[in-house]
Amino acid sequence: MDIGSIGIVGAGQMGNGIAHVCALAGYDVILTDVSQDALDSARKIIGQNLDRQVSREKITSEVRDEALQRIRTTANLIDTAKSDLIIEAATERETVKQAIFEDLVPHLAPQTILTSNTSSISITRLGSRTDRPQKFMGFHFMNPVPVMKLVELIRGIATDEETFEACKGVVDRLGKTAATSEDFPAFMVNRILMPMINEAVYTLYEGVGNITSIDTSMRLGANHPMGPLELADFIGLDTCLAIMNVLHDGLADTKYRPCPLLVKYVEAGWLGRKTQRGFYDYRGEGDPVPTR
Repeated sequence: MDIGSIGIVGAGQMGNGIAHVCALAGYDVILTDVSQDALDSARKIIGQNLDRQVSREKITSEVRDEALQRIRTTANLIDTAKSDLIIEAATERETVKQAIFEDLVPHLAPQTILTSNTSSISITRLGSRTDRPQKFMGFHFMNPVPVMKLVELIRGIATDEETFEACKGVVDRLGKTAATSEDFPAFMVNRILMPMINEAVYTLYEGVGNITSIDTSMRLGANHPMGPLELADFIGLDTCLAIMNVLHDGLADTKYRPCPLLVKYVEAGWLGRKTQRGFYDYRGEGDPVPTR
């Protein structure tokens, strides 16, 4: 099918990034969130990121202005229902995602494809709670969306070929690369990445190395652009813990047991950059300071 309009549910870091790249690729975008403040912030962030692309001569000011004009925001979820494609990018909690799809279903156009940007939750299970499991799939962008080139496409057990090809066409038009994953806990990227982060937290927890040593070792010893603890703060420690719990529950293997120290940080509300404290403290004027 020909996709011309995209509805995005959730105006946080992922949602505003998805809106940015979709508008830049020529799609009409409607972005919704329960919080008007989140919508206002998302529009501001998208404008700033587009301005940055203009300053770096990645796009022209005319292209920026056209992209901004293609983005409409609304606090009413149902306003997105007639879009050709809906990408849910709400918080990584299955009950929240199920509630969103259940609210949307009675209002959807017959041709609308439903997708989730979930990083770990079963696509088959989410799709089964809708009226169109054959038109439901995982559409997992990487963070930050405007920069990262990969999109994981995850088929549920009922996803049909037409839906897959339509979503693959969107990825191509965005100028990104699709990687196809089977529908198993955490898919591919996070199946590999999150246990590495969890093991880094265990390395800290067991006193093998401190935060600075662990991150420096992986940056300089494995040529990673970010150390694993710095990356965990960037992702959000609550998100890391949620994905580890999905892996542990879904695969029943003790190697996926979340580190108790990761649990403790989340219990403290030290979730990383978004709360100004995680494995690093970001509240000062200078460089972030390790918290252990």
